[in-house]
Amino acid sequence: MNARVELRSTSAASFADEPLRCAIECDTAGARAPERFEIFRNWHSSIIDVGLKGGDEITFGATEKIWQLGDIAFAVIDASPDHLLRWEHKKKPAVDNWVVSVKDSRRSGSADSASRRRLGVTNLTAPHTCESEGRLIALFLPYNSIDASLHPEIADDDAEFLADYLSLLHHNLAHLRRSNVSRVAEATIHMLAAVLSPSHDKLAQAQVPIDAVITTRAIRAIEAKLADPGLSPEYLCKSVGVSRSRLYRIFEPAGGISNYIRRKRLLETRRALADNANVQSIAQIAENMGFTDPSTYSRMFKREFGLSPKEVRALGWQGMLHPDALDMNPIASGNRTLNTLLISNSLGMSTSTEAVSHAFVASAG
Repeated sequence: MNARVELRSTSAASFADEPLRCAIECDTAGARAPERFEIFRNWHSSIIDVGLKGGDEITFGATEKIWQLGDIAFAVIDASPDHLLRWEHKKKPAVDNWVVSVKDSRRSGSADSASRRRLGVTNLTAPHTCESEGRLIALFLPYNSIDASLHPEIADDDAEFLADYLSLLHHNLAHLRRSNVSRVAEATIHMLAAVLSPSHDKLAQAQVPIDAVITTRAIRAIEAKLADPGLSPEYLCKSVGVSRSRLYRIFEPAGGISNYIRRKRLLETRRALADNANVQSIAQIAENMGFTDPSTYSRMFKREFGLSPKEVRALGWQGMLHPDALDMNPIASGNRTLNTLLISNSLGMSTSTEAVSHAFVASAG
């Protein structure tokens, strides 16, 4: 029998434009219930010991996804939320890596925001123990990739900032292309170095990912007070802790901070108008978002969306528009750069993973 294999040539450009995919994806669901926890333990047996401190092994389940970002392994572990895992160092782990982890979970009934996301920094060879439940996000970096004299104890504000960045990175991995991986890996290492072992040069190198976290925090502040007349650039500078010039520079891709807030408010009225369950008048919907002059609002709305408020309401009530399908349009961008990817997605300016302006980070959310 003759067999012939035809190899299809794939250009480097098309390969680089492919979405980044998981390097490893594991799921205990295919195993018998009594064996699932032991299988989970074996996934990590060469680098760390895992024990089950709370919960029944019979009901345990977990998935693990790992992305390769240059020399960085980015792992997301989702374990049964009712189980408490204990992670403890091995005396002789197979590799010598720094581990930066975020426990992205919260016990029911807890109102402590710090309990939702706790950052850990350690080395696999150093004695350490920690506990987690639900989701655990972790970066594994070669020992010499950041300052080897790094002390794992960092200030609370710095820990929260880094946790925000890792959560952003995880949220937007689906938007990352292979061509962006090296820049993302480099930016991530700069970010870690700037937060964990700061210096003027390291902070300068980490400017793009730092701006992305600041942007995300600003967006959270905007969304929390979108209908508040007191929402202003001055309020955001104070809330986020940045200068006015820096805030303006970060929001420049969206046409400036005031333009971004105005457009977010217009979008909110557009969603309300398209909702056939909303019986408020157009004027009332507009006023709820601070537009007190109906004629000015109508002109701004039509200039922004190409339809008048009345036309959008009519389409919504006819079932031809759904409020959940309305979102911001992607920014036009001629070139993919880390800066435009980070900022545009953080600004909520993207609507699909195919948009040029998609990034590995977005408002967490």
